[in-house]
Amino acid sequence: MRILVLNADYPRFLSWLYRRHPGLGSAGYVAQMSARNASLFGVADFYSRNFAALGHTAAEIHVNNAWLQTAWAREHGMAVEMAGPTASGTTALPAWLQRAVAPLKPMLRPLARKVGLSPSLDRQAEAILLAQIEDFKPDVVLNQDTFHVDPRLMRRIKAIGRPLLIGQIGVAPSRGVDWSVYDLMMSQMSANVEFFRRLGVRAEVNHLAFEPALLDMLPPPPVTDIDVSFVGTVSPDHQQRIALLEAVAERYDLKLFGNPLQTLPASSPLHRCFQGEVWGVDMYQTLRRSKITLNSHIDMAGREAGNMRLFEATGVGAFLLTDFKDNLHTLFAPDREVAVWRSIGDCLDAIGRALGDADSRAAIAAAGQARTMAQHTYRHRAAEILGLIETLRAAR
Repeated sequence: MRILVLNADYPRFLSWLYRRHPGLGSAGYVAQMSARNASLFGVADFYSRNFAALGHTAAEIHVNNAWLQTAWAREHGMAVEMAGPTASGTTALPAWLQRAVAPLKPMLRPLARKVGLSPSLDRQAEAILLAQIEDFKPDVVLNQDTFHVDPRLMRRIKAIGRPLLIGQIGVAPSRGVDWSVYDLMMSQMSANVEFFRRLGVRAEVNHLAFEPALLDMLPPPPVTDIDVSFVGTVSPDHQQRIALLEAVAERYDLKLFGNPLQTLPASSPLHRCFQGEVWGVDMYQTLRRSKITLNSHIDMAGREAGNMRLFEATGVGAFLLTDFKDNLHTLFAPDREVAVWRSIGDCLDAIGRALGDADSRAAIAAAGQARTMAQHTYRHRAAEILGLIETLRAAR
C-alpha cells in the first residue's frame, strides 16, 4: 500500500528550526525534510518509517511548513510564492479570554475558523497539498492535524483517487462539524472514540508511542543535574497542571521547559522556573538530565492517561512521576514502571521520597523503559493501524 501521513508543526518550532539552520529555507525538498526529521521533534517520520519497515510505501507531508512545501512545488513545476514563515495563520487572544473560553473550545472552533482564529492553510498551501496527493497517489491518507486539514479539505483529497481516509486526534473534536468523510477516526482517548461512534463514524483507540531508533540518534546521555523537571505546554487548557507545578515550584527546584508563560500572571512562581523551549533532541536530553520528570495531563483528558510524555520520558529511560488515571494500568504498572501521584500533596511527598532514593528511581525508570520497548513503539502502532486498514479494505 501507499500511505501518506499529513501533519503540521508549531510555528514556534519552525521558526527555531530555520534559525538554527541558516540557508535551509532555500534548500531542496529532500534536504529540508531530512533536517526536519533529524530534529526528532514531535512524531518526525516515525509513522512513515515504520509503515515502510512493514513493507509499505509511506511518506510524510508537513502541511503548514511553507519553506518545505514551496520547495516541493518549485521542484514539480508549480508557480508559487513564498508565503512567509508559515502558511498557518492564527491570531492570539488576550490571556483572560483564552482562560475563559478554554472549556468551550470544541463548540467555538467552527466559528473561530470562520473569523480566522483557528489554524488553517491558505489557498496556495492547499493547492500544493492537493498536487502532492495527485503525485503520490496514496491508498491511505492518515491525517494527524484535523485543524489545518479540515473535513472540507479532506473531501477534496477523497475526490483524488478515493483513498481511505483516517483521522487521528488527541484533543476534543470540534462540535457541529460533519466528520463523515473519514473512513476511520483514531484517538488515544476513549471519550473521543465514543464521540465519533455516536455520530456514526467508525472510531478506534490508538495510543501514541516512542521510536526506539532515536536512542541511536541522540548524543551521549548528559549529566543528571536537574532535580525536578517539567517539559511541555502551560496554557489555559492546563489549569490542573498549572496548580501542580506552582505547588512544586514553591517547595522544590523545578525547571520548567516549554512555551512562553504569557497567559500566567506575573505573580506565578513558574516565571522564575522557566528555562525556555526545548525541541526534539534538546527535549529528550532534558528528560535524561532529570532525576524526576513530571507529567500532568491536559484538563480535557479527564480520567484517561495517554499523552505523549508518558512514552517520550519512559522511552529515553527517565524516571516519570505521572498523574493517576483510571486506565493508567493498561499502559504502565503504577509505581513499578512509572511513579504515580493522586493529589498535589501526594505529588509533593512523592518527589521528596524519590529524590532521596536513587536506587528506586533507577529501577522504576528501567522497568518503564522496558515496558515501552515491549509494547509502546511506533512499530507496534503502525502494525495496529495496518490491521485496521485491512478491515476497512475488506469492507469496501
